[in-house]
Amino acid sequence: MVEGFARMIRSLRPDTNSTLAIIVSEEAGDYRPEMRWLAARLCEAGLPTEAVSPDDVTAMDDRLFLRETEALTILYRFFELFDLKNIPQADLLLNAVTQGCVAMTPPAKPWLEEKMAFALFHHPALDFFWRHELSAETFDLLRQWIPRTWMLDPRPVPPYAVIPGLTVEGRCVSDWKTIAGLGQKGRRFVLKPSGFSDLAWGSRGVSVGHDLSQKDWAAAIENGLASFPTVPYILQEFRKGRRVTTQYHNQVTDEIVPLQGRVRLSPYYFVAGDQVELGGILATVCPLDKKLIHGMTDAVMAPCALAPHANEEG
Repeated sequence: MVEGFARMIRSLRPDTNSTLAIIVSEEAGDYRPEMRWLAARLCEAGLPTEAVSPDDVTAMDDRLFLRETEALTILYRFFELFDLKNIPQADLLLNAVTQGCVAMTPPAKPWLEEKMAFALFHHPALDFFWRHELSAETFDLLRQWIPRTWMLDPRPVPPYAVIPGLTVEGRCVSDWKTIAGLGQKGRRFVLKPSGFSDLAWGSRGVSVGHDLSQKDWAAAIENGLASFPTVPYILQEFRKGRRVTTQYHNQVTDEIVPLQGRVRLSPYYFVAGDQVELGGILATVCPLDKKLIHGMTDAVMAPCALAPHANEEG
């Protein structure tokens, strides 16, 4: 992970030995200790790095400085773009990037932080576009892995039209009230605020249909529709993860304890020039009674190793 991160950063400005600033916003402050650890390892690897808050970075004449003295040419942003309104001098920071005075990664691509892209990928009107822009292999892979997704839009659907691909018990749906009024078995859906919101990470703002009462599910749908102008919501099919067995060390009893749960895999990729490298995979295993899989007190978090394919030798 450290080596891949360093290669990614050095590929941005191979001709400079400037200090890398990892900017961690207050919204992402829980991750600051991890970024400080990473900064220390990068320094040991010969890449001067500091994990800082946005207040530590100042902008003057299209240039950025760390604590007003040290010129910066490379930034790693550990904040999402919805958080820009809380970043001091955000406009000046982005202007320095636009002018080429500073290299920043991840690049500012808001469409990559927007869950509505999942709905657009499955929209039948865009099918030709995606098939034309993507390779057949990539298109088929995304079709397999991206669950069917719909945007909650409060505007009425014409009586002769339906919401594309959304069916309940074999019937096409043309009114969101149909989804709101489903019984527990029928509402195996998950409702999420779209990506450009502070509610859209850490499973905040997520509602699982069959885990709520009918009244609460209907209220969640109504809230999603009402929020459309500012925080659009998406509806997805709920997919239950496979059961896995892992172990963890109970520090109180000093025992190795088995845990059955469901796992989320988080791959970390680094882009250096034209090369994309898989640097590591984090497994988060949560107990079976948890519908939403994310970092929590009860979770087991562990690194993964890639195993040879079953039909390969060695």
